Amino acid sequence: MEKLVLSLVLSLLLSSVASIREISSNLCSSEFKDEKYHLNSSGLHLTLYHPRSPCGPAPLPDLTFSTILTHDDSRVASLEARLSKKTSSRPTSLELQPELATSPLTPGTSVGVGNYVTKIGLGSPATSYVMVVDTGSSLTWLQCSPCVVSCHAQAGPVFNPKTSNTYRQVSCTASECSALESATLNPSACSKSNVCIYQASYGDSSFSVGYLSSDTLTFAGSSVRNFIYGCGQDNEGLFGRSAGLIGLARNKLSFLYQLAPSLGNSFGYCLPSTSSSGYLSIGSYNPGQYSYTPLVSSSLDDSLYFLQFSSISVNGRPIGVSSSAYDAPTIIDSGTVISRLPSDVYDALSKAVSAAMAKAPKASAYSILDTCFKGSASKLSVPAVSLTFQGGATMKLSSENVFIDVDSSTTCLAFAPSSRVAIVGNTQQQTFSVVYDVGKSRVGFAPGGCR
Repeated sequence: MEKLVLSLVLSLLLSSVASIREISSNLCSSEFKDEKYHLNSSGLHLTLYHPRSPCGPAPLPDLTFSTILTHDDSRVASLEARLSKKTSSRPTSLELQPELATSPLTPGTSVGVGNYVTKIGLGSPATSYVMVVDTGSSLTWLQCSPCVVSCHAQAGPVFNPKTSNTYRQVSCTASECSALESATLNPSACSKSNVCIYQASYGDSSFSVGYLSSDTLTFAGSSVRNFIYGCGQDNEGLFGRSAGLIGLARNKLSFLYQLAPSLGNSFGYCLPSTSSSGYLSIGSYNPGQYSYTPLVSSSLDDSLYFLQFSSISVNGRPIGVSSSAYDAPTIIDSGTVISRLPSDVYDALSKAVSAAMAKAPKASAYSILDTCFKGSASKLSVPAVSLTFQGGATMKLSSENVFIDVDSSTTCLAFAPSSRVAIVGNTQQQTFSVVYDVGKSRVGFAPGGCR
C-alpha cells in the first residue's frame, strides 16, 4: 500500500512539473516577439533577450543576486583599470596547444553576467548562433570546432568551419591582423601555417583565443560577405551558454563598423526586462523620436562611448551638487547592471531619494547597494528620477529603472558610488530606445522602446 501511495504521489508531482513547464512555454511563446532576424531597407533587426530571461535562447544558470553584483563590480573595476591604463589585478596567462600562442594577455572589459543576448546567422549555408552583445568590446568571435583546447557548453551546435563554403582564415600579413591590437588590447600572433591568431581577454579572467577568420553573415535571405571575426579554439569564462560575443565598440573590426558601409554608421537597441524581448538594430532609424546628447571624445579610450552628465533630479528638483561634480568620465554601457556615479553625486541622489521615501520601511544594505527598502519597486511609492545629459537629453526613469529587487522582500536604489568613472548601466536603460548615431557623434534616448 505504501509503495502504491508513493507511486501516486510521484506521478502527481511529475504531472505538476510537466504542467508548469507547459504553461511557462506557452507564456513565452505568446508574450515574446518572433526571435527571427531580418534585413531590409531600414537596416538589420535582431531580437534581444535579457541574460536571465527564462524565455531567452540561452538563459544563464541560476545565480544569486549578490553573485551578479560581484560580477558587476568586477566589470566596473576592469573598466576603471582600462581607463587608467593599468593592468588588471588579475592578469591572464594562457598555456595553449601547438599552433596557438602562449603569452601574457592584457585584460579588457570584464564580460560579467549583465550582457544581453541575440542570434546571428553565420556561414554558407547559414546556421543560427546565440551571441552575447557588448558595447564595451570590439572583436566579434564565436566558438569553433574542433576546439583545439577548450569550448564551454553552449546552446546549439558549435560552429564547424568545414561546413561553410564561404569560410576563410585571415593571413598574418592582412591589415585586419595588424588591427587586432587596437580591437582586443592584445597583440596578434601567427601560426606555423601563417594564420593570424587573435587573443581576446577580459577583466574577469574570461578569454577567447583562436584564428582570425572571414565568413558570410546571413539574415533572412540577405547576406553580408567577408565579415571578420574570431574562430575560437580556447574559450573559457562568463559567457553563459552563448556561442560567443558581438563587439559593438568604436573600432574598425567591430560588428557595427564592418556593417556600416552597407547599413549606415549607427545602431540602436531596447534592453528588455526578464519578462519581455527587445531588439538590436543596425542602420537607419527615425531621428525625430529621440532626444540627443553628443558623444564626448576622450583620450582615455577611443573605443568606448562617453557622454557628459549635466544634472540629476528627484521629483523635479536637482539633487543639489555643483556642475563640476559631474565631470568624471562617463560611459554608457550595455553590460554594466548597476549605474555608477561620482561619490558626491551618488550621496546626494541617495539622500534625495531617501527623503522622498521617508515613510517607506528601511532595509539593510545589500552587497554594493546601500539604499534599500522593504518591499518591491512596483509596490512602493518611488519618486520620479531624471538623468539629464549635455544638450538636454533626459531619461525620465520608471520605478523599475530607479530600484532593483534584490530578493522577494527587498528593493534597493540601482546606483552605486564610484571614485574614477561614471557609468550609465543597463538597469537605467531598460525599456528605453537608445540609438548610437556614431556617424553624427550622438546618442539618443526615447521612452517606451520595447514594443
